[in-house]
Amino acid sequence: MEERTLLFEGFTYHCRIVHQDRPQAEPLVLLGGSSQNRYAWLRHEKWLAEHCTTVTVDLPGYGAADFLPVDHGIDFLAATVRHMLVELAMPRVNLVGSCFGGAIALRFAQQYPGFVAALGLVGMTKVIPDDYADAVPRWTRMLASGDRAGIAEELVERFMSPAGTGAVRKHQVVSRLLFRQFMAQSDDEIRMSVEHNARLMSHDWYRDEPVPAVRSLVCTGEYDTLCTPAMGREVASSLPAAAFTTIKEADHLAPVERMEEFSDLMVRFCTGRPLTGLSYCNPVEMLGTGVRRPVVPAPVAAGAAAPART
Repeated sequence: MEERTLLFEGFTYHCRIVHQDRPQAEPLVLLGGSSQNRYAWLRHEKWLAEHCTTVTVDLPGYGAADFLPVDHGIDFLAATVRHMLVELAMPRVNLVGSCFGGAIALRFAQQYPGFVAALGLVGMTKVIPDDYADAVPRWTRMLASGDRAGIAEELVERFMSPAGTGAVRKHQVVSRLLFRQFMAQSDDEIRMSVEHNARLMSHDWYRDEPVPAVRSLVCTGEYDTLCTPAMGREVASSLPAAAFTTIKEADHLAPVERMEEFSDLMVRFCTGRPLTGLSYCNPVEMLGTGVRRPVVPAPVAAGAAAPART
């Protein structure tokens, strides 16, 4: 395992690399959501790093990285990912983004397609849900007034499916975990959280721009009420050729609620193994703007020559 501290345009950020000397696929780069840092994937590593080098990152404005002013948006964060890959000498990777990380991953694929061997988007939508956008100004006022418990309760309600939606594994455990995580945030982390919400409202979340015709997977929990399966299908349909599926007994926090199963899905995707017939997933749908394909193509072999950077 290796930890690196990097500097991009005056902002310090950090990445964690778990090396695999005999990889079965290109390196896997995981971009987490706004409340996740590079250590949020520690428990996934025992499944993921067995098959390929795994990279997690605290981008500027998140985790232990430098504070990032609101005038720096998703374009800047995508450029930071490119900077990291150049510094790590990783010219081609499997890129997976979850929630906010999905918006960064998609923008990266649009702007730097030569780096992307495969693209995975988890809990992703083309449009920020209206109720979430409407809540952001209220959350900012609540934080300013010191009502941290109130906003923590609201965030749990947004990210977790409400009672009666469907059976979700570890629903209560994950709900308590989210609440405690937010309540334990330092003043600096709260300041970053406020700036993150302002960033969401100040920059394009999604742009209708070309996406490279690489292997793509869009997935979420079958009971995700924040970025619903219908929203995920819309994202998948905008890609040249994407597999779409939902993870059973999970909602927006599927990577946490079904950690081993999510990791298995990512390993299968990165290594080009079949995604069909998995007991923990609903049937895979092939969607996209191009020709529909019955199977997911095999990945570029690890160590193969990468196309020129763009």
